[in-house]
Amino acid sequence: MKFSFSIFLIIGIVLIGCKPTAVYKDISFTKNNAGKEVKLNIFTPKKTDRKYPVLIFVHGGNWNTGNKNTYNLMGKNFARKNIIAVIPDYTLSPNADVDQMTKEVAAAIQFAKENAQKYSGDSQNIFVSGHSAGGQLAASAVMNPKYQIPENTVSGIILIDAAGIDMKNYLEKNPPTSESNYDVTWSKDPQKWKEASPIYFINEKTPPFLIYVGEKTYPSIKVANENFLEALRPFQPNVKPVFINKKHIPMVVQYFFPWSKRFDETLEFIKTSEN
Repeated sequence: MKFSFSIFLIIGIVLIGCKPTAVYKDISFTKNNAGKEVKLNIFTPKKTDRKYPVLIFVHGGNWNTGNKNTYNLMGKNFARKNIIAVIPDYTLSPNADVDQMTKEVAAAIQFAKENAQKYSGDSQNIFVSGHSAGGQLAASAVMNPKYQIPENTVSGIILIDAAGIDMKNYLEKNPPTSESNYDVTWSKDPQKWKEASPIYFINEKTPPFLIYVGEKTYPSIKVANENFLEALRPFQPNVKPVFINKKHIPMVVQYFFPWSKRFDETLEFIKTSEN
C-alpha cells in the first residue's frame, strides 16, 4: 500500500509540474579567495514574451554544508510559476568565513541584476530568499552596506526559517568552538558577529519582508525571528510572520512540491512589493 501511494505521489508531481521550463546550469558569477570559480543555476519559464520577476534563493546547511543542485526541483517549480529562480553556490566553512560567503551571495545578486534581461528577467524586480543559514546570508548581503548592494536593487526579502539573523545574541550565550566549524565561520570577535547579524541593519530603507517560521523548528531560530520581528515592526508595522506546522528541514522541502501554498504566497508578495 505504501509503495502504491509513493508511485501515485511521484506521478502527481510529474503531472502537476509539467509546465515547461528552461535550465541554465553552472554559470560562473565570481571567484572565491582561493581563485576558484563560484557558480549558480538559473531556472526560467520557456516563454520569453514578457519580463519575469527574479528570485535569488540561498540554500542553508549550517554554513558548512549544502549544494545548489539539491534545489533544482525548487528552481523548476518557481519557473513554472513564472518566477525566474537563481540558485547560487557559495564557499563553505572551513574554506570561508561568513564574510566571504556573504560577499559571494552579494555577487550573485549583482549578477542577477546585471544579467536579468538575458533570461527574460525584470531587473527592476529582484527578490532574495534563503532557508536557514541562507536566510542570514541573503539578508546580510542586502542590508549591510558593506556588501555594496545599491539601494532599491532588491524589492523584497523572503526568510524561510532563517538562522543567524540575530547571531550576536546567540554567540554571546554560545561562544563558537570547532564544532560545525563555527570558530572559522564566525571567529571569536563579537564585532564580527554583530556585522553578520541582519537585525542590526534594519532601518527605513530595508526592503519589505515575508517571514516564514516553523512551529516545530529549533528554539534558537524561534528566538532570533522573534527578536528580528520586534526590531522590524517600527519600520514595517504590517509585517506578520507566517507560522507553518513543520520542523526546520521540511520548511524548505515543501518547495519541492509544485502544489505548495508557498508559491502563491510568494507571487502575492512579489505583486505587492514590486518596484
